[in-house]
Amino acid sequence: MSVTEPAYSPPPLPFPVRVECPPGACVCERDRVLADPQADHRPLALTRQQEQKLLERIERVENYEDLKHVQGLIRKNIGAELRIEPGPNEVRTVRGILIVLEERPGLCKKVRQSVPAAVRRLLGERPEIAYAILDAHDLFGAP
Repeated sequence: MSVTEPAYSPPPLPFPVRVECPPGACVCERDRVLADPQADHRPLALTRQQEQKLLERIERVENYEDLKHVQGLIRKNIGAELRIEPGPNEVRTVRGILIVLEERPGLCKKVRQSVPAAVRRLLGERPEIAYAILDAHDLFGAP
């Protein structure tokens, strides 16, 4: 009779983890992050429900300072940087502003698309925030 060792299973995380995407639909490397005890597990904490709360929070942004606060919350809670800056070409519309949620192991591809889309909608609805972004990057020659 042979004794087989049980397969290694990582310890459970102290928070709910996002449900796995269908095979081939995402490249988030969720399994690799779960298997590595030294990995940053914060991106996995962004469940579908938490993603909806984040998108609702982005919709409630009132001004540029509030948007920067949301960027800080994203950095702190999921460990990813939300970059919002003028594009390399002339900025005539909101489409000319680059909005990118950086890739992080464990961060779903859907989130990396939905968050920038929500920010773009916000900038379309509140052009004063878009102007503040441009001004913060010295487009209007701020001192």
